[in-house]
Amino acid sequence: MLALLCLCLFCTPSLAQRLPVALPLDTRLNEQIVMVPAGPGGRDVLETTIFRPSGPGPFPLLLMNHGKQEGPARQQKRERFIYMATEFVRRGYAVMLPMRSGFALSTGAYRDYGCDMTANGLAQARDVLDALAYARRQSWVDPEHIVVAGQSYGGLAALALDTASLPGVRGLLNFAGGLRVDKPVCDWQSALAKAYATFGAYSHVPSLWLYGANDSYFGPQLAQRWYHSYTGSGGKAELFAYSAFKRDAHLTLGSRDGVAVWLPRVERFLEAIGMPTQTVYSVIDPPPLPETHFALLDDVGAVPYLAEQGRVAYRDLLGKQLPRAFAVSETGAWGWAEEGESPDYRALASCQQSSSKPCHLYLVDDSVVWPGGLNAGNASAAGGAE
Repeated sequence: MLALLCLCLFCTPSLAQRLPVALPLDTRLNEQIVMVPAGPGGRDVLETTIFRPSGPGPFPLLLMNHGKQEGPARQQKRERFIYMATEFVRRGYAVMLPMRSGFALSTGAYRDYGCDMTANGLAQARDVLDALAYARRQSWVDPEHIVVAGQSYGGLAALALDTASLPGVRGLLNFAGGLRVDKPVCDWQSALAKAYATFGAYSHVPSLWLYGANDSYFGPQLAQRWYHSYTGSGGKAELFAYSAFKRDAHLTLGSRDGVAVWLPRVERFLEAIGMPTQTVYSVIDPPPLPETHFALLDDVGAVPYLAEQGRVAYRDLLGKQLPRAFAVSETGAWGWAEEGESPDYRALASCQQSSSKPCHLYLVDDSVVWPGGLNAGNASAAGGAE
């Protein structure tokens, strides 16, 4: 799973459940959403995000699989893995990210086999196989140069997929793969060891496994156990066990700062299996907002419009890790976001959901970016709004 943290003032529980907000399509990466046919007779469709370089291709393909967040699958939003997608598009790849059956706007039902991890992995792999078949029919895909990857539950699905014949797939990337089951109580750790042993016995292509030391879901001992189950039954794999990453290595792939951790090792794996690794396309990162020097970073009292609850939130945000952002409105509304994709956009959106007037960014990372001319009042002007 991946988690994006954000908060808004005046959020009711139902409103908070709708966060994180939907992000705009990224024109730098030619992002688009297509509904890929799946299931018997193609009667279902999978909400699928596509990123690719400009031009007709054909491009090598990265087929990426998402994890599962807590709660009903239908409430899970479309996954983008924007930092990963950016790096692969820079290297000339097209990237496809299908939401599996029952997730987001994909049709069909979420398939759940409880603690039977072999059945869970194979059930999720059915959708991935349909997405792969669709990709191979597209003129912009090079059908002989494909990599399949997955994060968390998506990693389990990717390894289950390799029990089928996969023309053109040269390797698998398993980012913290697995599925944790808290209810009903069962020995899901041993069930996963059994599943990985089964998948390894029927695997066809090499894989790279990436697990961090402080992964809150699957710690180093579990990663080692599952890796040995997989390779012990014949699976060809390498394990990259890296050190602790921020508060939780399970979120490495969704973090801007995680690129420096996984990309060098992934590039070596891609080169070994005959996939491109050289940067061939320019993807320009958006320029940062200029620091305005409106106030010192830790001057909580200088943040305009906020009453006490908002000042507490801003003070708390200063203790959080980068990337981060804080937004305010003259109505007294505020919002913040930490980690994940576009925290500046998410902070503005979470603020705006509770404000009748425009919200503006006050803080981005360690920079105060508030344009002083907007400060027509101070905290006392909106002190009664909370």
